[in-house]
Amino acid sequence: MIVAALRDPMRRNVGLLSGCFALVVTGNVLLISVTALVGYELAGDKSLATLPAALMWAGTAAATVPASFLMRRIGRRAGFLAGALIGVLGASLAAFAVTAGSFALLCLGVAIIGAYNGFCYYLRFAASEIASDDFRSRAIALVMAGGVVAALAGPAIATAANDLFAAAYAGPFLAIAGLAGLVFLLAAFIDIPRPQAIELRGGRRLGQIMRQPVFVVAALGGATAYGVMVLMMSITPLAMVSRAFSFGDAAFVIQWHVLGMFAPSFFTGHLIRRFGVLTVMGAGAAAMLASTAVAVSGTAMLNFWLAMTLLGLGWNFLFIGGTTLLTEAYSVAERAKTQAVNEFMVFGAAGLGSFLSGNLHYYVGWETLNLAAVPPLLAVLAATLWLARRRRRVAYGARGAAD
Repeated sequence: MIVAALRDPMRRNVGLLSGCFALVVTGNVLLISVTALVGYELAGDKSLATLPAALMWAGTAAATVPASFLMRRIGRRAGFLAGALIGVLGASLAAFAVTAGSFALLCLGVAIIGAYNGFCYYLRFAASEIASDDFRSRAIALVMAGGVVAALAGPAIATAANDLFAAAYAGPFLAIAGLAGLVFLLAAFIDIPRPQAIELRGGRRLGQIMRQPVFVVAALGGATAYGVMVLMMSITPLAMVSRAFSFGDAAFVIQWHVLGMFAPSFFTGHLIRRFGVLTVMGAGAAAMLASTAVAVSGTAMLNFWLAMTLLGLGWNFLFIGGTTLLTEAYSVAERAKTQAVNEFMVFGAAGLGSFLSGNLHYYVGWETLNLAAVPPLLAVLAATLWLARRRRRVAYGARGAAD
């Protein structure tokens, strides 16, 4: 079975893309585990503890547009190779910043790591482009499933790397640099044909594409999934440590959060085919709302663990569903600009969530921070119900016309 999969170019490429994604997310787990803590240690104004993490998402958002158009010109493989080199640079600079005690250099290095992520988050779109129609949602989900490796290995790597160097938190950043180097090596074997010139001609204006209900709901779902997830997750290690939990406790909770984010990917594609993409997106928003309810009900270890696990599960359904829905909104000629604006919105929301998390936690507390996630999640639920109802009316009208 494995040999047959290796001989199938589509499945082989999906496997390579999933491996690259696993390495990228493992690096992000390390980043999540230490960035707020080292930011709090180095920042003069402690309310800016999550500023480096916010700048990571800002770097991701800033890179999405040039990365999309660069890959349109040079191809997916070359784009991923370029992104990996950027990751090595940014992580090395962040490690140096920790040893030098420079908050400004830490912010710069983490922002560059964000740009690296901006390239690598196109791995899921690359999978959708090489997959057949009936395999597309599963291909996207399988790439995302690579994050399970990150959940299992990331916290252990973070702890081990942190113990290797005298300067606290420098080790995890050096480990991120090494993981980015492995992404470079693995991406070199990806073989995705570039679109023919004739396929890239024409297409609608971006404004026309963005006015489609399918684009609106897909982008809203993706942006809310990431914005809310980052709002709640990025401050969690600091929230736990400030309540006398250990770094190991925080790493354990983040591990389960990441498992919740990626382990469901093994069956999310099947759920989308069985129940429909909008149903899965609605279930994701509902799970994230449940996470906020658990978070505000107490600050025991069980509350942190269950809230972060539900948050990850909801993110998985909402984000993979949004990515799958977005593929219905564009043609090959429209792909680069549509994906670029979607990614900019998604990771712009993530950056805003990260920046707000530090300020909200510092000024109004953990419980109020979680309640701030409720309105956007309710908006997503309303949007998915609206589009589902709209599609049912269209399908009913089409059946009536056929009769």
